[in-house]
Amino acid sequence: MAKVMVAMSGGVDSSVAAALAVSEGHEVVGVTLKLWGGASDSGCCSVADVEDARFVAHQLGIKHLVFNLTEEFETAVVEPYVRGYLGGETPNPCIECNRSIKFQALVERARSLGFEYLATGHHARIGYVDGTPLIRRGVDAGKDQSYVLSVVPKSSLSQLLFPVGEMTKDDVRAIAADIGLRTADKPDSLEVCFISQKMGKESFLSSRGTLHATKVVDTVTGDEYEDSTPFEAVTVGQRRRIGGLGDGLRRYVLAKDPKTRVIQIGTIDRLLTDRLPVTTAIDYLGDGWPKEGQLQGSAHGATNPGVLSATELEFSSPTRRIAPGQTVAIYHEDLVVGSAMVTMPVQATHNG
Repeated sequence: MAKVMVAMSGGVDSSVAAALAVSEGHEVVGVTLKLWGGASDSGCCSVADVEDARFVAHQLGIKHLVFNLTEEFETAVVEPYVRGYLGGETPNPCIECNRSIKFQALVERARSLGFEYLATGHHARIGYVDGTPLIRRGVDAGKDQSYVLSVVPKSSLSQLLFPVGEMTKDDVRAIAADIGLRTADKPDSLEVCFISQKMGKESFLSSRGTLHATKVVDTVTGDEYEDSTPFEAVTVGQRRRIGGLGDGLRRYVLAKDPKTRVIQIGTIDRLLTDRLPVTTAIDYLGDGWPKEGQLQGSAHGATNPGVLSATELEFSSPTRRIAPGQTVAIYHEDLVVGSAMVTMPVQATHNG
């Protein structure tokens, strides 16, 4: 049996992950991260979630610790989130938290304390190619979290355990109910954990920087006008709140120019592209670029065949563009073999 640190967010998945580790006879300690010092009403940053994790640990008869990583979280997650939006991008804070906090800082803490493994409640698995550990899709396709784990440092993969990855969400809740865990019926958290519902994204961003009016260029009519939606809150690919000129044609955000604060809108066909620039590429197999496989650009989005290199992704056929700041993962079957972040510039033309 091994010494296992379990990251307990206060949700049902991590609660069951801890329960399974205990049932397997491991020496288990539960750890909850204090990541955000401000107001929060959702996710792993709220006081209620810390209390739920502590209570479950008590139910399971294991020690529970709280690690304060608020400074690291501010530097690695919150500041890049704000900087990204103010710069015209659409960053994903959960991915950055996985990259820098949960699977780097926490793994390093676990090693320093003598733990052999870090277990979490993510719906994912570890697979192998020629002995190399890789992130693998979870059994429950509707809850699969391999995409948000596609930036986990390569050096951490050999020390990770995903006890609920072989289960469906219904299975997880059934186990939690069967052993009487207080989190059995707790709903999943879907919001950005450091932004309260009362404040909202736009208010949070305005508290950290200046938001600007959006100048809109309609590529269908050639019209130019201002929109009340702040430029920083507009996302490439979005449809709601932009356009609506009464001609029956749906408008989508095609591109953003952070220098002029101009966005281009147009019809769905103009949103398609066959290539996008990327940065921060990770090669998990270590066999070099480019990689051919299935490209996925959102947590539960469709995959599309294509090629990923260290500087560009290329779809096999025109596909809806991915907003700058978002991550794209490339899969071989159900294994993540690489990832990268879409970057500026994004041109609003059919062929990118």
